[in-house]
Amino acid sequence: MGARLGSGNDDELTETHEINVTPFIDVVLVLLIIFMVAAPLATVDVPVDLPASTATPTPRPDKPLFLTIQADKTLSLGDTTTSKEALGAALDAATHGDKTQRVFLRADKTVDYGALTEVMNSLRAAGYLKIGLVGLEAAPSP
Repeated sequence: MGARLGSGNDDELTETHEINVTPFIDVVLVLLIIFMVAAPLATVDVPVDLPASTATPTPRPDKPLFLTIQADKTLSLGDTTTSKEALGAALDAATHGDKTQRVFLRADKTVDYGALTEVMNSLRAAGYLKIGLVGLEAAPSP
């Protein structure tokens, strides 16, 4: 709270009920400058060479459903070869229509990222949203 001085009567001080917003504006402007400088640094494109995973493996279900992409980009559901167009029907037959079942996706090392993404999009279009990516275990580096 502030008091007004010099209004003529020195014995009686009146309070002013105005908020001083200048310090608030100063803080907001400093934060704006900080975010303007930091935002471009958060969106840097860096080429990445992804290493093998050393994470602890999750327990395997009793009867996992494996979808395999081979080097020649053919799809295999379990041991049965299927086409990309018939993938949804084959999954429905294998899971008995249970779209909440996790599908484990395995791909050959030579399969490009675009082909892997197309298969994942086909799984999503068929309604299977729980997808687990399968990889080899790597020994942790010292």
